[in-house]
Amino acid sequence: MNGFLAFLSKELLEIRRTWRLWVLPGILLVIGLSSPVLAAITPRLVESMTAGQPDVIIQIPDPVAIDAYLQFVQQLMQIALLALIIVTAAMVSGERRSGTAVLVLTKPVSRPAFLLAKFIAQMLLIAVALVLAALVCWLVTYLIFDEVPVLVFVQSTLIFMLIAAFFVAVMLVCSTLVNSQAGAAGLGLVVYLIFTILSSWGPTREFSPAGLYSAVGNVITGAETPILGPLVASLLATAALVALAILIFTRQEQSGRMGTG
Repeated sequence: MNGFLAFLSKELLEIRRTWRLWVLPGILLVIGLSSPVLAAITPRLVESMTAGQPDVIIQIPDPVAIDAYLQFVQQLMQIALLALIIVTAAMVSGERRSGTAVLVLTKPVSRPAFLLAKFIAQMLLIAVALVLAALVCWLVTYLIFDEVPVLVFVQSTLIFMLIAAFFVAVMLVCSTLVNSQAGAAGLGLVVYLIFTILSSWGPTREFSPAGLYSAVGNVITGAETPILGPLVASLLATAALVALAILIFTRQEQSGRMGTG
């Protein structure tokens, strides 16, 4: 793959110099900081809301570290994934719209290298940001609660990393198919909705990437959950989606669609 390292360096440099360095990492850090705090104050908030209703009795157990971890992964699966879809919607379509893709591909850079560099650069950004957010969450949880189990939190964070990789691959395909960032984001949101629905159906929960949706929280609570099938399916699906994006991208170029708006 000619030019892969050079183009990967270009992608990483662009991330450093643009808003992409701050948006998704910033959201992840806010989630990491706020999750333990929300877990700690939720019982008091519920009590204050029902204080004026003596007939309403809601008993909530005292929060523990597990509640902070659950808050963390729940916000990752909702806020962070939606932000990821929107941010990565312009991975290819943005370069086409600006004409950068045409300029780049006239140089000795292979088409697989072009897309793989984008995928890996985005995953490096997410990985670093997620590790920092998880460390912040663990540290704040440690300061608030007495017991802070580590292993289940690490496992849950790694599962989310697989989910993020799957969705980056999804957005690579969407951004290759559609020349509009809004259109690519719309397709990504449809996939997210389908992913959420399939996570509640037994067969897809056991043998598809959708099973990771419930597994990311179940490993924290200790609930029994299928993990091997969804894990393998997620890795295979991610690789297949990246390959599909490369195939679509190459055929579009051959048919003269490159650079059209």
